[in-house]
Amino acid sequence: MADENTLKAELRTEFGKGAARRIRADNKIPAVIYGHGTEPQHVTLPGHEVMLIIRKANAVLDLDIAGKSQLALVKDVQKDPVRQIIEHLDLIVVRKGEKVTVDVPVHVTGEPAGDAIYTVDTATITVEAEATHIPESFSVSVEGLEEGTQILASEVELPKGTTLIADPETLIVNVTAPQAVDLGESEETEGEEAEGDVVESDESAEDAPASDEGDN
Repeated sequence: MADENTLKAELRTEFGKGAARRIRADNKIPAVIYGHGTEPQHVTLPGHEVMLIIRKANAVLDLDIAGKSQLALVKDVQKDPVRQIIEHLDLIVVRKGEKVTVDVPVHVTGEPAGDAIYTVDTATITVEAEATHIPESFSVSVEGLEEGTQILASEVELPKGTTLIADPETLIVNVTAPQAVDLGESEETEGEEAEGDVVESDESAEDAPASDEGDN
């Protein structure tokens, strides 16, 4: 485990919304650790350090809980939808050498050939990996690929010790021709012609001789 993932966790004795607000006001984050048949442990973690660590997907924390080391995988991050402040973490107990199933994000590099473009059809790939060696992301290159090329999950290179769990036929990246964009020029032209017809009609009315009724 990297040193930056090592955190000191404090056991919590107060619960409820009021207690959680006080914890966050102190720049800390409430969390719960569960799994492997153990009793859930409610802890408080240092806010700034946690925010730096969980920028990477599937972060594993090495927690110091009352002098005892505990590895825990970040399972769920609950954030305030407006302020994006971390409100709570769900952590799962893991052990060294243990295999875990996780969704690893896909990172696309390069540019396709010519005017072709690519779309990411599936943003993450489900794999099984050792808890302390979870890949940060999978790199998929589209450099020089022609339109019509498709990259499936089975074609993504996985590091040693990582096993594909997702359907091998899952479409990850699709290289296609750019779609023509209709700017509505034909409609604008028709509108201009229609407007021209109205103007011409008005001018014709002005040039027409007055009716006999108007002279009476």
